[in-house]
Amino acid sequence: MAECEEEVDVLVQRVVKDITNAMKRNPNIDEIGVIPCPEARYNRSPIVLVENKLGVESWCVKFLLPYVHNKLLLYRQRKHWLDRDALVNITCTLLLLNPDFTTAWNVRKELLQCGVLSPEKDLYLGKLALSKFPKSPETWIHRRWVLKQILGHFPSLTHTKSNQQQQQSEREQADADRSQQLSDHVARTVHQEMKVCSDAAGRYPSNYNAWSHRIWVLQHMAKGNIKVFHDELSSMRLWVSMHVSDHSGFHYRQFLLKELVTELCQTPDSTTNCSFQQGCGKVLHSSPAHTNGELSGAEAAGEEERQLSYSTVLHLFHQEMELCSDLIQSFPGHETLWSHRRHVFYLWYQWRKEHQHHCSRADRESVQLSETDPGVAEGGQSCVGHQEGVNGQRHPSEPMEVDGMSLPDPHDSKRLKRGILLPAPPTLSSEHSLVSSVLDSCCNTEQRHFALAYRKWLDAVIGLQS
Repeated sequence: MAECEEEVDVLVQRVVKDITNAMKRNPNIDEIGVIPCPEARYNRSPIVLVENKLGVESWCVKFLLPYVHNKLLLYRQRKHWLDRDALVNITCTLLLLNPDFTTAWNVRKELLQCGVLSPEKDLYLGKLALSKFPKSPETWIHRRWVLKQILGHFPSLTHTKSNQQQQQSEREQADADRSQQLSDHVARTVHQEMKVCSDAAGRYPSNYNAWSHRIWVLQHMAKGNIKVFHDELSSMRLWVSMHVSDHSGFHYRQFLLKELVTELCQTPDSTTNCSFQQGCGKVLHSSPAHTNGELSGAEAAGEEERQLSYSTVLHLFHQEMELCSDLIQSFPGHETLWSHRRHVFYLWYQWRKEHQHHCSRADRESVQLSETDPGVAEGGQSCVGHQEGVNGQRHPSEPMEVDGMSLPDPHDSKRLKRGILLPAPPTLSSEHSLVSSVLDSCCNTEQRHFALAYRKWLDAVIGLQS
């Protein structure tokens, strides 16, 4: 029996070493997995590395997992000594096979705080573990802890004192360069986290842990960055179109929309909003500064910025409702789409009540533009219940080309010079029109059930508050 135990120890130690060597030999491994193999058929290592994929034959897992588990527990109980390299290798092997073992993550936290491990190395290990166990809660919790450690180092780096003999300009330049480096590092980290979350969400439907982590990253590492939030909203458009039953994905989209609306209303910077609006596929030109002779120059500029913010928010809601309409028409019978539309419309309704002054003024300007040029009304009509978008195009999300060579028609350029092209805002009547259209044209039982439930919600919640 003792000989058998010794043989198992030798075997397991060799496997742990093979895993360590494989990860050192190929630092670009992006996925791990267990290869079904009931017994060892050949006298070779059970660790298989093909391109960037690492596989472990299943027959050795029943020996490997208990061994590293017991070794780590004995170490924590101070009954067995392990050096730092052994701890790194054992915890790595254990977490690749069982990432929900909290003790192993705690040991790696201690190693990271001692400087034995780098944050990037631990994030990489978590990424590999999530390729096999995409919903592992302990792995997501540990990633957030590591990201907090990364963020915690930034203030100390930013405020490092320079040599007293340096000139003031040199210190300022060094601080500016250091700040730019830190900003670039944060941007790369955010991009990597978005990629990890997307991969995990694709491997496990409605992966609440992955989407919650994605929200946390944006809240703590990209707060107030309108461009990052808008890029996320744009990139998620294709994803939700391919996962129309994923509640968590649409909830994430609702979070992005709410954050964008909040930021745009709090910081009505004309330059930011213009660039953001062009990203939405719309072109806005502010109306003349002194539309009201009673307004001073500063007041007129402030009012223009507020109106521009309102128009940007309106386009956001319009595009979201258009996307939802297209998905409801294309994929009947999915409750997620109706729930998402309900949330977006309620968010719009509440925002419109809070900004009633700007909404009513912008609506009057839109009506005046429509009376001046009937083409504006066609460009601004809502597509609820129809298949056409702004300016009669099928896809309203496609950016308009404005380099002077490919405007749709000369009337558009005249309208752009005169004022703001605003789509018709979502209303209770337009939503009822959508429901009626669905009930008249669709034979899907579940689709009809969801449409009737949406109509009932409109009357019970929105209708009573109007």
